[in-house]
Amino acid sequence: MGTETKTPFVRLAKRAEMAPRKIWLIRISSIIIALILGCIPIILTGNNPVSAYGVIIQGSLSRPIYVRQTIKIAVPLLGCALAIAPCFKMRFWNIGAEGQITMGAMVATYFALFWVDKVPHVPLLIIMFLTAAIAGGLWALIPAFFKAKWNTNETLFTLMMNYIAIGIVAWLQGGPWEGRKGSQLIPMFDKAARLPTVLGVHCGWIIVLVLVLLMYIYMNKTKQGYEIAVIGDSVNTARYAGMNVGWIIMRTMFISGAISGIVGFIIVSGANFTLYKGVANGVGFTSITVAWLSQLNSFAMIAISMMLGILEKGANTLQTKMQVPASIADIITGILLFCMLSSEFFINYRLIFRGRKEVKA
Repeated sequence: MGTETKTPFVRLAKRAEMAPRKIWLIRISSIIIALILGCIPIILTGNNPVSAYGVIIQGSLSRPIYVRQTIKIAVPLLGCALAIAPCFKMRFWNIGAEGQITMGAMVATYFALFWVDKVPHVPLLIIMFLTAAIAGGLWALIPAFFKAKWNTNETLFTLMMNYIAIGIVAWLQGGPWEGRKGSQLIPMFDKAARLPTVLGVHCGWIIVLVLVLLMYIYMNKTKQGYEIAVIGDSVNTARYAGMNVGWIIMRTMFISGAISGIVGFIIVSGANFTLYKGVANGVGFTSITVAWLSQLNSFAMIAISMMLGILEKGANTLQTKMQVPASIADIITGILLFCMLSSEFFINYRLIFRGRKEVKA
């Protein structure tokens, strides 16, 4: 009697250590492939792809004012990527940065609206900064507590909390904090509640660069960073070593939420000068891509965030100058991100093609 064992035509296998030169060759190749594929939607609109790419670069880097606008786009992406990095290192999938940003922005807005006449400029900004961090941290602590206590699914929990935070702000817009009745708008911040500018950009970029350095030290040079790495490798090993896994999860999530809350403060006090329900503007989700592409490396996140900032700012110019629909610019960005993420897949895994074999026993 014989049994037939069928092996799949294609299967995945984990790669052994790959030479750095080969890794960078794969990454550069992915960008080239993305640029070639990005030509297709541009050609379909009847435009020259070389000219279109030139417009993207010119629209984001050719003038100081464009560079400043690009940096403003990159700052919240970088800050939020830093926020979720320790959670992802621990394999706690925090998809709730959008809500944590919103809560930080909301609390900062409260002090900007109702304390502006009571507190001087600098102390007011410090209060807004600290309370935004606490609000974001506490919002993130809720799903962390449930995960530590009852092992709930953190992906769904954090995702759903985004909509609760957005709903609260929507209620404030049309209710207690509404400016002119029927406008559904919260009043603009007074100058005393706005971040000062440094080199033409709000000083939030300095705050975020300081966070880059602090996060690098925290993740690589401290005991808490080591604990996060151990839990990410094996929860059972961490428990065997005597670590309080539940406490570490809650502590890490609080830090993550606090940084997201700071990003919310930077957005409302440095860029928008007001609060609305879409204040996070997808930053919490896009930053996941930044974190993964950078391999959770704090300094690499700077380059990835700037690259996405260039794409977004340049895409706006592309839409204006060449009358390219906004959706085309989004498609080009999506192709680039897809190819770059795919390159990381091929760096870590290889495809093995194998025909079907018959094994008789």
